[in-house]
Amino acid sequence: MDSTPDAWSDADAYLADLLVGHDPDLEAALAAQRDAGLPAIEVAPVSGKLLNLIARISGARRVLEIGTLGGYSTIWLARAVGPEGRVVTVEAEADNAAVARASIDAAGVGDRVDIRIGRGADVLPTLVGGFDLVFIDADKESNTIYLDWAARLGRPGTVVVLDNIGREGEIVREDSTDPKVVGTRDGLRMLGEDPRFDATALQTVGAKGWDGIAVALVV
Repeated sequence: MDSTPDAWSDADAYLADLLVGHDPDLEAALAAQRDAGLPAIEVAPVSGKLLNLIARISGARRVLEIGTLGGYSTIWLARAVGPEGRVVTVEAEADNAAVARASIDAAGVGDRVDIRIGRGADVLPTLVGGFDLVFIDADKESNTIYLDWAARLGRPGTVVVLDNIGREGEIVREDSTDPKVVGTRDGLRMLGEDPRFDATALQTVGAKGWDGIAVALVV
């Protein structure tokens, strides 16, 4: 089979059917997001399941998410932390937060989720530290700000996941003027050079195209 975006998407769908399966609450959250006109930039089902597994493997009970959108990934994380856990999720747009709140509540995990509305740079300094896992999936131009706060609000052993690092391969272009590419390169450089992190990154192909994640420990 040729390696094409259609083939990547088909393989993603196969893996999601096999390993994620039918989930009415998550599918309803996506439908609500679409009905509200939010952009289709949420994590893919297999990536949502990966976040859930990373949180469970690490034993995370306090999770910070930067970038709520419609609450799809938030539901995955809230399920992972269990009834006694908490997810603090930061969303810049009040309309997005309202859609997310309704879907999170409908999924039965509303009591585990605290949605903070405002720009990350403004909200993050108001939070109490001690998070076990930080998931960053917001404006790429602010990646270094979010990573700095992930380290400040984490502890040694905190897991940090930085989404969308592939950028269709544009990350190799030092001359790129695309602010998303520049912000991604700056974030990756920070993960490689800042002594607070020990990190790696993986390219992915799938329903979201040529993409990837970086995963780090706060040390």
